[in-house]
Amino acid sequence: MIYFTSDLHFNHEKIIKHTNRPFHTVDQMNGRLIKNWNSIITPNDEVYILGDFTMKGGIIANHYLQLLCGTKYLIKGNHDNFIEDNAFNKDLFQWIKDYHEFEYRNYKFVLFHYPILEWNKKGHGSIHLHGHIHSDITYNLEMLKNKVKAYDVGVDANNYMPISIEEIIKTLG
Repeated sequence: MIYFTSDLHFNHEKIIKHTNRPFHTVDQMNGRLIKNWNSIITPNDEVYILGDFTMKGGIIANHYLQLLCGTKYLIKGNHDNFIEDNAFNKDLFQWIKDYHEFEYRNYKFVLFHYPILEWNKKGHGSIHLHGHIHSDITYNLEMLKNKVKAYDVGVDANNYMPISIEEIIKTLG
């Protein structure tokens, strides 16, 4: 199965207050994110992380990536500076890109960290997946109501869990 997530911000204490996350400590947040991820992701699943995995260095990124199941891909976000750290093991990702497109079951997906107003084949039903804005679920519901095929895959909008491609198709398809 294919899953998406974004804006985990592992070990980022200020994100709790900044986004009003329901955690008292960064350790509690990190633990919940790991537990939620590994409760649905198997070693055979693929997970596209659409940016902002952690604001910390390469050693921290390595640590958390090794705790999480699945094959991982990274679409770089504005806080993913760990990828430049010599201590970071790039082999923990299949690839690292700024932007990516792919097709699945006759749907075109456009992946980018940031929400954009126009994307490739928007007028032909393609789906834009993004993070960055730390919205809650109301954003995705508003996109659906307005018939805009854009979806915030960030943890703040998805109960602090990755979301499956099947759920996105069911919602927007």
